[in-house]
Amino acid sequence: MKILGKLLIKIEDTLHIGGCLGLVAIAALINADILLRLFFNRPVQIQFELTELYLMPALATLSLSRVFRDGGHLALELMPEYLPGPIGQVISKLRLLLPALFFAGVAYMSGTFALKAIIRGDVEYGALDWPLGWAYAVVPLGCGVLVLRLIHDAMTKKVVDQISS
Repeated sequence: MKILGKLLIKIEDTLHIGGCLGLVAIAALINADILLRLFFNRPVQIQFELTELYLMPALATLSLSRVFRDGGHLALELMPEYLPGPIGQVISKLRLLLPALFFAGVAYMSGTFALKAIIRGDVEYGALDWPLGWAYAVVPLGCGVLVLRLIHDAMTKKVVDQISS
């Protein structure tokens, strides 16, 4: 499990960098579009499609697992360590495994959708022709890595120790 944990950290950090670069690209494109419209009455032609189809989904999903690992998501505090007997440990694991099940479903459905779009060659027509399958592919990637993080944390003793401290 240690090797899997270290590999997962590297994958999460890499995807998080991708999500952060997406945020920087969105800010740069939107500001360039504003300035070009203001001073030259010329918009950045690709800004809307690139932001909407590729950068926003990447921004929203690629950092999911890393943010979870760092405890950055909003959450209700439930303190199962104060419950009697093994029920606290069961609840600790369930509160990780149930979201893993949900995100596995999201990853599966969005992965199926992305794969179909890639196979069919779905395209968004605009200033450029944007292949949609690759735009959709970031959602199952981000959700899939989150599923791995949730399962990893549920199966390691470290999580139960962190909850009780």
